[in-house]
Amino acid sequence: MRVEVPDTMKYFSISESTAYYLQKYVQYRKRKVFHSKENFANLVELAKKHKTEKFLLPCSDIHKEEIANMLEENKILYKKAVIYRTLASNLSDIKIEDYDMLVFFSPAGIKSLFKNFPKFKQNKTAIGAFGPSTAKAVIDAGLKLNVSAPSKTAPSMTLAIEQFLLKEMKKK
Repeated sequence: MRVEVPDTMKYFSISESTAYYLQKYVQYRKRKVFHSKENFANLVELAKKHKTEKFLLPCSDIHKEEIANMLEENKILYKKAVIYRTLASNLSDIKIEDYDMLVFFSPAGIKSLFKNFPKFKQNKTAIGAFGPSTAKAVIDAGLKLNVSAPSKTAPSMTLAIEQFLLKEMKKK
C-alpha cells in the first residue's frame, strides 16, 4: 500500500538517534522532526505542545497499553496502527550454548528464548538488554543482566557491548 505523505508532516520520536536518522534519510529532509529525552512520558509532553495535530502510533500486536492510556489521559488525538506482529522463530537448530552473549531488544525475545530452549541455563553466557522493559524481562526470567542500554555512557547497544568487552578484557 502506498500513502502519499504531505510535506507538512511532522515526525515525533522518543530518541534523538531516531530523529537524526529520520532527518538524514527521509526523502524530504526539510521535514520537521521532534524528539524527546528517551522516554514516552517526555514525548507526550512534547506532543501536548502540538494540540491541533493528529498522531499515528505505530506499534506491535503486543504493545504496552500504558502508552495509549497516557495519550488518552492527556487528550492527544491519535490512531493506533499495528504495523507488525511479534512471533517467536523456530531456533531449535541452533546450539545456544555456543554463544558467548545473547542480546535482546524486547521482552518478546526473552519469551522466545525460553520457548525455543526451555531448559536454558545462563552459566557463562553474557546477557544484554536494550531498554528498561527488556532489562526487567531478563531479570524477571531469573537471568543475570550483564549489558544494559541505553545509559548515560552508552546510548546504543553497540557502545554498551564495547564497554562491557573492554571491562572484561581488563579482568584478564
